[in-house]
Amino acid sequence: MAASELHFLLVPLVAQGHIIPMVDLACLIAARGPRVTILTTPVNAARNRVAVEGAARAGLAVELVDLPFPGPQLGLPEGLENADQMVDRTMYYKFFEAIWKMAEPLEEYVRALPRRPDCLVADSCNPWTAGVCDALGVPRLVMHCPSAYFLLAVHNLSAHGVYDRVGDDEDEEFEVPGFPVRAVGNKATFRGFFQWPGVEKEHQDVLHAEATADGLIMNTFRGVEGAFVDAYEAALGRRTWAVGPTCAASGAVGDDADARAGRGNRADVDAGRVVSWLDARPPASVLYISFGSIAQLPAKQVEELTRGLEASGRPFVWAIKEAKADAAVRALLDDEGFEERVKDRGLLVRGWAPQVTILSHPAVGGFLTHCGWNATLETISHGVPALTWPNFADQFCSERLLVDVLRVGVRSGVKVPAMNTAGVDVGVQVTSGDVERVVAELMDGGAEGAARRSRANELAAEARAAMEEGGSSYTDLEDMILYVSQMSRTRRHERDAGSTPVPSTTVELETKNGAEKIEADAALSVES
Repeated sequence: MAASELHFLLVPLVAQGHIIPMVDLACLIAARGPRVTILTTPVNAARNRVAVEGAARAGLAVELVDLPFPGPQLGLPEGLENADQMVDRTMYYKFFEAIWKMAEPLEEYVRALPRRPDCLVADSCNPWTAGVCDALGVPRLVMHCPSAYFLLAVHNLSAHGVYDRVGDDEDEEFEVPGFPVRAVGNKATFRGFFQWPGVEKEHQDVLHAEATADGLIMNTFRGVEGAFVDAYEAALGRRTWAVGPTCAASGAVGDDADARAGRGNRADVDAGRVVSWLDARPPASVLYISFGSIAQLPAKQVEELTRGLEASGRPFVWAIKEAKADAAVRALLDDEGFEERVKDRGLLVRGWAPQVTILSHPAVGGFLTHCGWNATLETISHGVPALTWPNFADQFCSERLLVDVLRVGVRSGVKVPAMNTAGVDVGVQVTSGDVERVVAELMDGGAEGAARRSRANELAAEARAAMEEGGSSYTDLEDMILYVSQMSRTRRHERDAGSTPVPSTTVELETKNGAEKIEADAALSVES
């Protein structure tokens, strides 16, 4: 089957850190010829329309389709459709319950298509897609949005019973068994997705959907995570492709300035104003600060950060979304005069910033980041050393990768997830003095800083090479598309022949490396 005849459906989790790489993947697939449809909710479609329109201007067959979000049925406010909109942690249970209910509108959409899609790529946190694919005989791949380091660590800790041994003790230190590098931490900093009370069923759904998928996709590249990718593929026994970092891809959205500035959401500042501000600064002199779309720093921690930044004397751009929702933070910036005092060297963006535009500017020499995997890949891809400030989940693993393995990061001093902090100065783990010290360590031009920057530039070159023709990620993506083409052809033949579902079938698939026998565990179901 020719690539141009293929139709991919992509179903991202409704969270910024998951939608952004899925939209990138859609453009990369479409650039190879297939037609791609991204299925999400109205609010998330609106946020990402600029990027998809940029792909359309580049001639790619990519479209956004809205599916209704069942949140209001469960008591969530109308229009609350993204993880970053939740102001109360108790909303998360209803939010994920609503996500699971999207199976019905997804099945209705697929049944209404003129022909079945050739493949559905589901976020690993959308295991409810598995039942739809099984019922309709659609091949299904699972896309992982965190690092392979994190995925393998959580798998090994579970497989070796470490989580069971430590129980509720969040602080007991352990070493990850059977790991390619030495990694030490505790349950608080090695917590997997859906590993908290009340979502045990969802956790099991995630594990089952991954174990029965036709293959796994990772947004990473073998130059930084090859050992982790290979080990995870062997552990799961699933065909795995590393197709990233998607943010480093040239062409399509990557070369469209408007689409790049609006990647993930419309920026709350004019990108041209930010670029002009950066143009006036020396190379590698500016610190960029962002904590992603979900993590919210407590006002007391924001205060310590402002004092440290002011004392550092360094120019900075800060995407400070807390200024939108926290009156105490707004008072700190306005009434107490922080923004006025640093106006000659500090640019505050009160909300969403054009992150890739900023990181790609030569004036930027450091990134204070929450270590979300997208941000981690963006700092690697642009050769910008990182000041690491993880908040939860996989972010502590990203910190270990940046600092301990790749040696392109400096720790801020955060020890545990923000939700684990308590006391009078709730949420404060990094004092103003700490901030001043680690900013100087990251940005100074001493021997260690020069070596760190040199390694960062080397990794950036590797990231770009991986995405270019002949690179490891470019080749993996082509191989994945060929795999889907062969698998789709086989399943259509089975349906046309009227075959009954087969629980486990060996399908002969031709790949770039020759004919291989691939165990397809998903049933070959009759189209209905």
